Amino acid sequence: MNEEYDVIVLGTGLTECILSGIMSVKGKKVLHMDRNSYYGGESASITPLEDLFKRFSLPGSPPESMGKGRDWNVDLIPKSLMANGQLVRMLLITQVTRYLDFKVIEGSFVYKKGSIYKVPSTETEALASSLMGLFEKRRFRKFLVFVANFDENDPKTMEGVDPKKTTMRDVYKKFDLGQDVIDFTGHALALYRTDDYLDQPCIETINRIKLYSESLARYGKSPYLYPLYGLGELPQGFARLSAIYGGTYMLNKPIEEIVIENGKVVGVKSEGEIARCKQLTCDPSYIKDRVNKVGQVIRVICILSHPIKNTSDANSCQIIIPQNQVNRKHDIYVCMISYAHNVAAQGKYIAIVSTTVETNDPEKEIKPALDLLEPVEQKFVSISDLYSPTDVGSDSQIFISRSYDATTHFETTCDDIKDIYKRMTGTEFDFAEMERKKNDIFGDAADQ
Repeated sequence: MNEEYDVIVLGTGLTECILSGIMSVKGKKVLHMDRNSYYGGESASITPLEDLFKRFSLPGSPPESMGKGRDWNVDLIPKSLMANGQLVRMLLITQVTRYLDFKVIEGSFVYKKGSIYKVPSTETEALASSLMGLFEKRRFRKFLVFVANFDENDPKTMEGVDPKKTTMRDVYKKFDLGQDVIDFTGHALALYRTDDYLDQPCIETINRIKLYSESLARYGKSPYLYPLYGLGELPQGFARLSAIYGGTYMLNKPIEEIVIENGKVVGVKSEGEIARCKQLTCDPSYIKDRVNKVGQVIRVICILSHPIKNTSDANSCQIIIPQNQVNRKHDIYVCMISYAHNVAAQGKYIAIVSTTVETNDPEKEIKPALDLLEPVEQKFVSISDLYSPTDVGSDSQIFISRSYDATTHFETTCDDIKDIYKRMTGTEFDFAEMERKKNDIFGDAADQ
């Protein structure tokens, strides 16, 4: 351990594992440590079920009706992958996909006036949807066609819309879309958490709707994928990538001190030894004096013995409750997966509700979502602080990730990874740089 490294990474959350994988592929000498004995940090998968009960300080052990404890892999922070999104690109380019199996989430739903409806995202679905009246459907269909054809390099496709100047609010006006349609377009298709986007240039929203449609087109049922055995497989896949390129991993390492000289990081002290480094990247829990609390997220893990009502008995789904529908500033999300993803015992479902906290009674805030899930067999409630770095790292060379937000997909996490990469290397993130140069000496390559 008393060695010199280019980069030391603290914490094995997904953000940290992807960065250590990328840095190792780039030829950097990486040391990756975690104070816990398991991978994943805040975003770990917990198994067996007994450990989840302990983690939430629930008395006793799980009832027998919940099956074998080992059949459970419960994600503390559920997020799915957009089939055509940035994380899938990272997985494909680095070939980390060979360690993982994915299943498509069966349905994407949106909440309106107390009921849930399938999110219409193609012209055919829009025309069949009971979310809108006949005239509204026609207008929405025209809007979808406009978005699908929109090309910022071809003025003919723009119909007088300036991608960098026209606001999204004005684009909605142009197509005469009503409030409910605006709600589900902005929140269930473009996946915004608040309505701030309405007064920003429309190109970002148009690209987000395209991402949703392209992701949906890949597998048909929904744009979301989920790994079998849970999300804990993701950080481990990238950790393995880092190890193939010479990265060193140490779990269960207490971090005693981050050593700083003249305002710049020079190493990390653990168990009396100092590993020296030129750069450090870590999650907010390792360096509390360089982060700001920017809010809180409530997450409630619910164990059910039934699929969610009005989802056509889907064994997995995503439900978005737009903030306007429940008089809030932030959306509420429900991510439901089940035994079909090897994360629960046979016949059991796990639904996780999450939102950004707005009041002193967070549990009351998520009541509309919990009402959709009744009856709930067991609830596990957590309220986490959200942190954002106050130090961008240009002088200290300390690069801190942001806490995982309430969204149910990884696009914001990938934005953070690209941002940290740019600050660490001084260059824009380039997917091509992640390509493997070496053959994997384990598994499939070893058999040849």
